[in-house]
Amino acid sequence: MLEPRDGIPPVIADEASLAEVIAAFASGTGPVAVDAERASGYRYGQRAYLVQLRREGAGTALIDPIACPDLSGLGEALSGTEWVLHAATQDLPCLREIGMVPTRLFDTELAGRLAGFPRVGLGAMVENVLGYVLEKGHSAVDWSTRPLPEPWLRYAALDVELLVDLRDALEKELDRQGKLQWARQEFDAIASAPPPEPRKEPWRRTSGMHKVRRRRQMAVVRELWLTRDRIAQRRDVSPGKVLSDAAIVEAALAMPADTRALAALNGFGQRVSRRQLEQWQAAVDRARALSESRLPQPGQPVTGPPPPRAWADKDPAAAARLTAAKAGVTKLAEQLNMPQENLITPDTVRRVCWEPPAVVTADSVAAALTSHGARPWQVELVTPVLLEALAKSA
Repeated sequence: MLEPRDGIPPVIADEASLAEVIAAFASGTGPVAVDAERASGYRYGQRAYLVQLRREGAGTALIDPIACPDLSGLGEALSGTEWVLHAATQDLPCLREIGMVPTRLFDTELAGRLAGFPRVGLGAMVENVLGYVLEKGHSAVDWSTRPLPEPWLRYAALDVELLVDLRDALEKELDRQGKLQWARQEFDAIASAPPPEPRKEPWRRTSGMHKVRRRRQMAVVRELWLTRDRIAQRRDVSPGKVLSDAAIVEAALAMPADTRALAALNGFGQRVSRRQLEQWQAAVDRARALSESRLPQPGQPVTGPPPPRAWADKDPAAAARLTAAKAGVTKLAEQLNMPQENLITPDTVRRVCWEPPAVVTADSVAAALTSHGARPWQVELVTPVLLEALAKSA
């Protein structure tokens, strides 16, 4: 499919046109297909730079959320309507920022996982389920570009063109496999989930951080990361365009004494101005000057079980429980033809195996699974597996 059935609609970039779209979609029928394009790798943060919608009776709309930053009116008009998204958890944060929050949804990617499809990208799903090939050449472009080129708009419109058709076909397939109620529980959990908490100490996720062993070096990573983040936010560019993670780690390992030594490191030499070098060196110097008590601690505070590789030494019985549980979950997932992580999250299995109920019964295991966020369908299927694993290693 190379062209949207109704052609490429104009981009909505003013309040009067937006009001017309809201009225049209409010009077449409059936589910509404929703997608959003971000400028990951180009801009700071994950804001939406284009929102696409399609609904029976309303057609397709392309909305510029930079020109129309408040789409809460559209969100309210679609309240109670089922939203069809592909990989919903990727788009919901940026949609929430502009006032669009679904009360009901259908996630075609997650539906594909539960139904056992080996490839669940939108293009692969549309091709395998509906028999259409979608052009997928513009997914990684800079969607903050204005005006948006026509080929990009065509691509964006096609992303929602067949989404409701895909939803309908997947619903039938899930129903055929006896998994439709499971999928609905998953969709409800996504729709009702609160916004994720901001990451604590996000600098610890710097790529290559495993090479940094000493606390003073960790402090250099932290100072450089925070400096980079402030600059990226002020300039509205992706942090990686300001300074690469590799350069941050290299500076932390080298601990340069001055800008000359810093300039000799990969990532700081060519095209880095004297002023930029001085600000990076100042970050290094701040870390060098910190007292021991203010240096970051190695590793993040652990709120759950230790890494599984340490279980055999720390608690051999727990290690045996985990081995048995993982084998049981793997076998069941294969029987159900779905990924293990969609049957039950590995973290949930680890937590129950590390701290099993004081008295292991079907009810106590089910309660433990529920307390860790497992949905009723997961509890029903996984409880017997964990019950057997916990009993074997008791």
